[in-house]
Amino acid sequence: MKLRGRSKRLWWRIGLSILVIVLVAGAVVAFLSNQSTKSPSANSEQPAESAPAKPISVKANTLFMGDVFWGRYINDWSMASSLKTNYPFSRLNEFNKDSYNAWIANLECPTVAGFTQTSIQEDTTLSFNCSPDYLPEAAKWFNIVSLANNHTDNRGAAGFTETKQQLDKNGIQYFGHYDPVVTEDSCEVVALPVTVSYDDKTTKDQKLPIALCGYNGVFKIPPAASIDEIKKYSELMPVIVMPHMGAEYKAGPDSIRTTTYRAMIDAGADMVIGNHPHWVQSTETYKGKLIVYSMGNFIFDQQANKEVTRSAIINVVMNTTNAKSDQLASWLELGNTCGAFKDDCLAKATTGNLAKLPMEIKYGVVGSSSANKQTKPATEAETAEILTRLNWTQTMSQLQSPQGSL
Repeated sequence: MKLRGRSKRLWWRIGLSILVIVLVAGAVVAFLSNQSTKSPSANSEQPAESAPAKPISVKANTLFMGDVFWGRYINDWSMASSLKTNYPFSRLNEFNKDSYNAWIANLECPTVAGFTQTSIQEDTTLSFNCSPDYLPEAAKWFNIVSLANNHTDNRGAAGFTETKQQLDKNGIQYFGHYDPVVTEDSCEVVALPVTVSYDDKTTKDQKLPIALCGYNGVFKIPPAASIDEIKKYSELMPVIVMPHMGAEYKAGPDSIRTTTYRAMIDAGADMVIGNHPHWVQSTETYKGKLIVYSMGNFIFDQQANKEVTRSAIINVVMNTTNAKSDQLASWLELGNTCGAFKDDCLAKATTGNLAKLPMEIKYGVVGSSSANKQTKPATEAETAEILTRLNWTQTMSQLQSPQGSL
């Protein structure tokens, strides 16, 4: 009897095991069949990949500064400070650099290694040098500088060449020549940092080719042939001219400068932003476009009075309007190759049949002061005085579309 009972329990367990195996196998087969139904066959149509985002607009929010210099007494102050070569730039963070795509200024000196004159000797001869030791810090602030002024030749032609080499080494773009008769150096295509908006609502930091032209007219009036260089660039891209000429320590321009700067607008410049007098001077509108006669000193060692320590920083905001996406994409692709001096960007834009982008341009002013030996934002009262000297309100009211006030 005991043997028969054990045999029944054994067969019951075997049967139960077989049933479990059958049920599990069925579930596996059903799962695999369901997955096969969901997965497309090798011959079924694959879903299309999403199209790449297209650029729909470009914005360049740029600051244009006056004369920048860290030789002579600024070098003395720097070496006496614990900040050393960071000293001239130590309060520039108060201008909120990250709010702008680029800073552009006039570099009022060559930058050559091994210069040994004292600041008193520099002051006596008015022959300057800015040590290249300052360039790594300067490069954190300034994207592009003009070399078209009356001091970049102070170390001779070899010093001018070294200055360009030092700027290249530190990633600072440059344009212009100390001699306005050197026509081929009047204008340069640069890769301007910009913000690009795409149709998928994303933005990206990229570079747009624009032309910057510089003219040193302190000892020679820029000849017509050099000014005519503006035309070939203006047919394809925005052109901003930064001339350097005029009587020093005056509140307004003379007739020679007025005539010359207007000729630059006639040649196709979108704006003229000048310097050299070391004072802030007046502005005007000519043919609906902005002319700034002098921004004054931005970083400089003159400390005699407020005229030489205050400056007008010109805020230029350029926005493309109704630009075709394929043209925008082509210009931005070209912008990646335009950062070297004397590259072939103008030729590529011409042979590539690129069309000039429609552009809205708006202007504002940021006041600065280098009083007490360090450059920083101007006070509200100082800024009001700067705007009055510029005749800013009246000038802005006379601009014509697509130019206007911020």
